[in-house]
Amino acid sequence: MEPIGKEEKIACVIGDRSTSDVDVRLRTQEGRDDWLYCHSEILVKNCKYFADRLSENWPTCQILDSRNCVDVYCQELNFDYHVAVELGCPQIVTACVNYLEAVTWEEAEEDEILKIVPRMGLQAEPILARLQPVNQSAIVNIFVSALRFATSSPPPQMNDLKSSAQEQLEYMLTEDDDAPLLTADDNIKLEVKECVNRLFSQFNDSLTALFCGSTESLSGAGNIQLFKSYLTDLSWACQILSKLEIMREFVVYWFDASDKIVKVLEQGSSTTEVIEIKLRAIEVTSKVLEAIGYGTVILPTAKRLQVLKVWLPFVRVTKPLIDSVTMNCENAMLLKLDGEMWQSLESTFVSIILALPSGDQAEVLTEWLDNEYMQYPDLTEAFEVWCYRSKVAKRRLSLLEDEHAMTNSF
Repeated sequence: MEPIGKEEKIACVIGDRSTSDVDVRLRTQEGRDDWLYCHSEILVKNCKYFADRLSENWPTCQILDSRNCVDVYCQELNFDYHVAVELGCPQIVTACVNYLEAVTWEEAEEDEILKIVPRMGLQAEPILARLQPVNQSAIVNIFVSALRFATSSPPPQMNDLKSSAQEQLEYMLTEDDDAPLLTADDNIKLEVKECVNRLFSQFNDSLTALFCGSTESLSGAGNIQLFKSYLTDLSWACQILSKLEIMREFVVYWFDASDKIVKVLEQGSSTTEVIEIKLRAIEVTSKVLEAIGYGTVILPTAKRLQVLKVWLPFVRVTKPLIDSVTMNCENAMLLKLDGEMWQSLESTFVSIILALPSGDQAEVLTEWLDNEYMQYPDLTEAFEVWCYRSKVAKRRLSLLEDEHAMTNSF
């Protein structure tokens, strides 16, 4: 504690053995002792414990040296954590509270502070204000603001800010060790749909312009960056829509635009930048096909067959190109795609094929077997299931007809 007067400051300096009249020994359970050379006048003024301990009323006050040597037992190994409230030092507690409330904390410090604050009494409650749960209205407001920014087209120098907003939006909706920060109601879902629809509308305008332009229009630097930005945003949007279980509109939009997308991508050159755009398009397609293949979004048979006819040949030809560039290009890291994604996409193709009528399956499998790029996606599983089903079909159906006839006879 700071002394009151200037003379007292000079005369009473903690640790000065020549002027000290009280030796305080800090002791721990580990047997560590630290000695502090103090002044009774300062201790008594500012600390209730020492005021009592050094008073005439203390039971051991008459014992020789009991008022000149005081033991203080600390539960913590680190003396920094010996709470002043336990010793009745309100000024120190106030100083600690004001400091902790005012400064930023490192992530690792928060758990430590949560342990210490309850022992500092009610006056320490302001410290925890930044850790209190926020009301739902405030969460919704920040979610909507971040969503609108995350689906906008800011200047390139703000791309990092936009990416950060997208990451936090996804985190807010993720269930991990804790429940999602936001439970989306119909209004939230409507806001998300509207923002994604605006994003898709901008993408569609760009797509239409490229589709109607020259054969090399995609290779323009500005077009490449814009188109890649839209595809990256749409891939992220799929994650959000999936978490909210509102993928249907997006799947329909992507299906309707698929022919144009593939034709525009096929017009582009074989530069690394264009190949990266093809990769981003496959990322979005994988999410759309997953929603179709596993029944999240129900499409009629004709549309499921059509989406295979559009994207299966494109993926089949594009993957070897991506693999080749990845191995030989200095910018290979730009083209890295999670191996699990390729495996998942292959499984999704198989699922969609096996859900088609057997005749349509035969058409898709025949085209696969005749194609030089049959290594990926590997449709062997679909082929095996088709062979088995086709071989036992007559026997299965005859048994079904017999059962049906027996049922009708009753």
